[in-house]
Amino acid sequence: MLTREDLREIRSIEIRTRRLVQDQLAGSYHSVFKGRGMSFDSVRVYQPGDDIRRIDWNVSARTSDVHVKEFVEERELTVMILVDMSASLDFGTRVESKRRVAAKLAALLAFSAIENNDRVGLVLFTEEVERYIPPKKGRKHVLRLLSEIMAYQPTHAGTNVDASMEFLLRVARRKAVAFLVSDFKDEGPRRALRIAAGRHDLIPILLEDPLESALPDLGMAWMEDAETGEILPVPTHMEGFRRRFEAEASSARESLEALFRRLKIDAIRLQTGEPLHRPLLNYFKLRAKRA
Repeated sequence: MLTREDLREIRSIEIRTRRLVQDQLAGSYHSVFKGRGMSFDSVRVYQPGDDIRRIDWNVSARTSDVHVKEFVEERELTVMILVDMSASLDFGTRVESKRRVAAKLAALLAFSAIENNDRVGLVLFTEEVERYIPPKKGRKHVLRLLSEIMAYQPTHAGTNVDASMEFLLRVARRKAVAFLVSDFKDEGPRRALRIAAGRHDLIPILLEDPLESALPDLGMAWMEDAETGEILPVPTHMEGFRRRFEAEASSARESLEALFRRLKIDAIRLQTGEPLHRPLLNYFKLRAKRA
């Protein structure tokens, strides 16, 4: 159930997001994510500089004037936004939790999609897929997606990225643009992730909080694993422990990045507390340069 505060936040996100999309993101999005090809639209009279390969000889013969064919891009794409709703996304030390960042990010992506007349759908997952909203167009639909992310109370606490990928492979028969938003706090087999990366345009978006990479000296602290509920003593006052923590966090991140490299997919990294549009713009520029 959405509270009045949630509704005000959704309206605020919409206003800020649509402005960002219209001013900065929509054009970059359009240039990176192409349609399925070109389709015939109409014919018109030949003008100097037109490509002679586009001349329609049948129409030209009937009218005694040279005509060329006009084509338009088959623009419509299906965009799937898959959002991790596991308990670890409730964590955040920079004003916002990773879950709130995920909601704002989904809004940016969804408004970019509908601004380009694409359809957008939503998958919310934890240990399993818990909510699916099929792709549609329009502002009301995007606001519904945003409301779902803000208000949804997940049934499970853990994370299974492969479960979301298996679901994507079932519901998206044709190639889709799939944004996978997660902190990847699971140790699954990644088999479905590999298959989905080959079948769809898969873009992983890794959500991070600075405290997940480096611990400050807080003395002896008791911390709870949000996904298992286990509470353990953490000796943050010990420099050796903090170094091991940083090394393990770095190793996990490098292992994930190595997987993405093997699959030849570029991931976007987002940290709580930083402007969301900058990493997206950088990603779009990188994709455009490679294309």
